[in-house]
Amino acid sequence: MIKIGILGGAGYTAGELIRLLLNHPCAQIVFVNSESNAGNLITDIHEGLYGETELRFTDQMPFDEVDVLFFCFGHGKSEAFLREHNVPSHVKIIDLAQDFRLHSPHPCEGTFLTHPTPECHDYVYGLPEINKQQIAQASHIANPGCFATCIQLGLLPAASMKLINGDVAVNAITGSTGAGQKPSATTHFSWRMGNMSIYKAFKHQHVPEIRQSLQQVQGYLDAAIDFIPYRGDFARGIFATSVIKTEGVDGSDVIATYKDFYKDAAFTHYVDKAIDLKQVVNTNKCLVHVDVFDNKILVTSCIDNLLKGAVGQALQNMNIMFGIDETAGLKLKPSAF
Repeated sequence: MIKIGILGGAGYTAGELIRLLLNHPCAQIVFVNSESNAGNLITDIHEGLYGETELRFTDQMPFDEVDVLFFCFGHGKSEAFLREHNVPSHVKIIDLAQDFRLHSPHPCEGTFLTHPTPECHDYVYGLPEINKQQIAQASHIANPGCFATCIQLGLLPAASMKLINGDVAVNAITGSTGAGQKPSATTHFSWRMGNMSIYKAFKHQHVPEIRQSLQQVQGYLDAAIDFIPYRGDFARGIFATSVIKTEGVDGSDVIATYKDFYKDAAFTHYVDKAIDLKQVVNTNKCLVHVDVFDNKILVTSCIDNLLKGAVGQALQNMNIMFGIDETAGLKLKPSAF
């Protein structure tokens, strides 16, 4: 059994992770850390787990008893945690925050493995569709962002054809769970219901990691990713459209490339007809569809932001790291309605 510790255990992502791990055939949760909830039942916070577990939160962190740690912290807290705590070298780490997603352009030397910084670290970017071999050999994984996962999985096959040579227009809408569990002015039901708004236009924090992956696959990237995120009036999911401008491209070749690019992917699938959000909610799937209009390629992609966009992908990465079935614990099905 893979023995697991979870840090930052009271948030949405941790709740979803616990739900998946309780039904994983090869996983055992050793501890779920939350200082503010220490001693309380997991179900006091994650009420959807009533009848599933009698585990309690703890303020202890017995690192020597686990094989892997999941960091479910807010952004910026993982680096600080690692500066203040010594995690044994044999313990693998899967970080769901953005702290270590970007690679340093220059080799780093010294003690960065013990006290890593965002610029100097050995974390592998955990997108299995392009980094599966590196993930299998890694001790430390930086799990991709939710918007980043959805958008880059829509664009990567085009990058493999070296088609991203002009600015790409991206629009994507996300559910309220993407903002985390702590209430804010833009997550209250009365504000969000029947409403829609944009935020962080052209400046979203996931754009650099999208660019990093596109450059990895295409070999270069001189174009801008003009991303406008939207808040939606639903709880889960991300639905994205990306417009790639190109010339002289054969639509059938593009579609054939997309199908081939994902033919061996465990959870990312090309679909011949238009896709919708309900097809992926509560699953670890990413669905992708392409339409070609003259000199424009319209790519549609969608995921569940808490699963393929967060803990589902993190669990997929854990499976790969420990050499077990990539889909273990993740054979989830969407609602029929």
